[in-house]
Amino acid sequence: MSNRLLGEKSPYLLQHAENPVDWFPWGDEAFAKARAEQKLIFLSVGYSTCHWCHVMERESFEKEAVAAVLNAHFISVKVDREERPDVDHLYMTFVQATTGQGGWPMSVWLTPDLKPIYGGTYFPPIDSHGRPGFVSVLKRLAEIWRDEPEKLQEQSGEVMQMLETYAKQERVGLAVPGRENLKKALVQLNRSFDSDDGGFGNAPKFPRPSTFNFLFRYRGEILDEARAVEMAVLTLRKMSDGGMHDHIGGGFHRYSVDTFWHVPHYEKMLYDQAQLAASYLEAYLQTRDESFATTARDIFDYVLRDMTAPEGGFYSAEDADSLPALNSTEKTEGAFYVWEKSEIESLLGPQAAPLFCRAYGVEALGNSPAGSDPHGELRGKNTLILRSTPTRLGQEFGLAPAEVKKQLAESRAKLFAVREKRPRPHLDDKILTSWNGMMVSALARGGRILREPRYLAAAERAAAFVKKELYDPKSKTLRRSYRKGPGRVAGFAADYAEWIEGLIDLYEATGDWENLKWSLELQVTQDRLFWDETDGSYFSSAEGDVNLMLRMKEDYDGAEPSANSVAALNLLRLATMLDRKDFSEKADRILKAQSGQIEKLPHAVPQLLVSLAWRLSHPRQIVLAGDPGSEELDALRAEAVNAFLPTAVLLYADGGKGQEWLGTQVEFLKGTEFQKNKATAYVCQDFVCQLPVSEPAKLREILEKTAAGK
Repeated sequence: MSNRLLGEKSPYLLQHAENPVDWFPWGDEAFAKARAEQKLIFLSVGYSTCHWCHVMERESFEKEAVAAVLNAHFISVKVDREERPDVDHLYMTFVQATTGQGGWPMSVWLTPDLKPIYGGTYFPPIDSHGRPGFVSVLKRLAEIWRDEPEKLQEQSGEVMQMLETYAKQERVGLAVPGRENLKKALVQLNRSFDSDDGGFGNAPKFPRPSTFNFLFRYRGEILDEARAVEMAVLTLRKMSDGGMHDHIGGGFHRYSVDTFWHVPHYEKMLYDQAQLAASYLEAYLQTRDESFATTARDIFDYVLRDMTAPEGGFYSAEDADSLPALNSTEKTEGAFYVWEKSEIESLLGPQAAPLFCRAYGVEALGNSPAGSDPHGELRGKNTLILRSTPTRLGQEFGLAPAEVKKQLAESRAKLFAVREKRPRPHLDDKILTSWNGMMVSALARGGRILREPRYLAAAERAAAFVKKELYDPKSKTLRRSYRKGPGRVAGFAADYAEWIEGLIDLYEATGDWENLKWSLELQVTQDRLFWDETDGSYFSSAEGDVNLMLRMKEDYDGAEPSANSVAALNLLRLATMLDRKDFSEKADRILKAQSGQIEKLPHAVPQLLVSLAWRLSHPRQIVLAGDPGSEELDALRAEAVNAFLPTAVLLYADGGKGQEWLGTQVEFLKGTEFQKNKATAYVCQDFVCQLPVSEPAKLREILEKTAAGK
């Protein structure tokens, strides 16, 4: 048994290709059939590593009786939210507005002309606990559509008016919002901050790396800079120690179901790895605490080992669910990652096991906190969480701290080897342009900060892959995704914004001017396809999709930052690099267009506040003249990278084609002195520069004074 999804590339759609439901992919065939037969459309949106999507499939979409109702009365459409974020955003806005909550799987019923009339997230198969079951909802909506279609048509018109109102900016400001909004955001974040365990708000706790980006850049008066950094550092430390961090294989799970960062939702997403790696790098630069650098390496090594395609791009996600054993038939959440104490004792032996179990909180009956395992899947199991330090463990076990670290590393390696033989979680192996941009950005920065050539090489391979497979040099446009070939969907604003950011960071890390040139070309394309000339800022999708009722704009920095927030900073960085006043003016228009959100709920847009902080600062150019591959220039670059000057850009005068091209953009760089076998650094503001230096220690001194505002 199969349906129309069998010809799709999306792993999520292919998971449903053998359902008895007569699924259609999003497109003209489904919508024409709905209009011809005058049937409601049932739209189901999810993604391949979504736990509750799997649950609803098992309970409803795999059942013949449920499929019979769907097939008789509805045209059923499946959408992978990661392939079509525009469709997801539009209808999720409706669901959140009408139910007060959102999530996946998302279930929405549409009229034949695609207007939403009813929606929700997960529906149980039958009525329970006062909540209508899926079949009951299907039958009731089919009945109303049969007997009173005009009622639902009228309702859909009202809904569209609501969505159109929401899609318009609340207020386009006349001026760039002021510095007081940075202070207000910090106060709001401080109010919800958990001083004991880090994070903001109660369980479940989600990492939101754009919040760390803001906190690490904050300069203010109400709550001083130290408090901002303190909140970020404590949260990152607690997350790294907690069970959300995979202590055996590296990387981070999606979120914590409890307040202690202990029991996670075990799914792993590429965008989390990329953004958190960058956060841990910045925590390292702020504190010089090597543990943060170690965590960043841990993330990178996991991605390079398990999430990298042979072609060079990065896969999207790993599932939370997996089979507990090779002979099992039913998947459970976290099975790949959790341990029984007896298993650890058997594997590590009587000498190493007690130290390991003490270090990672392993208990005979399992270590899940009360209330964190409602389905009993973790009964008797342990999610590893770091409970002690090498110094304290050394005192307890009579070992030197270095020996404790050595033994724990050896034990982790043994458990990793055993874990690799377990049934692996499902891998979503599609390659998304936007998420790859995030990972390239993180690897580029990590390669320089950690002095690790492997990370830079991986970033360059991914860039080459995207250029070959997901970029059309004639139209200068990007595709959204790749899986066994490029996908059919064109890139969205987020794909351009994140990829441009990755290219800028890759240029700063390597000095390869082709990446900066490409980022500039893509910025022009992004402006052409997505810019709202009337009200400013970027639409999420390009014009021309007749099946999309509204073009929406993102105004919230969630698990992923919004395209507008990323683009605003890209524009400001490019403006500073290339002396482009038009780019800085466009960034201003984004900030003005989003001023209502910035002034009302600034903590909802922390990444946009990073752009606002840049706009209100005095950005610098650090120009490095010399061969980008030389040891002398690398030593100067290391000082620039490690100074943590978040409103500074790096430029290279290489004496060749790179400097020649840059000279066509910036007059200053035409005459920048290049001496063979000698590297020189210039620290500038608006290309008015201090005296050049060639000694790393002298550059460090200048940059330290610059960071201190002297």
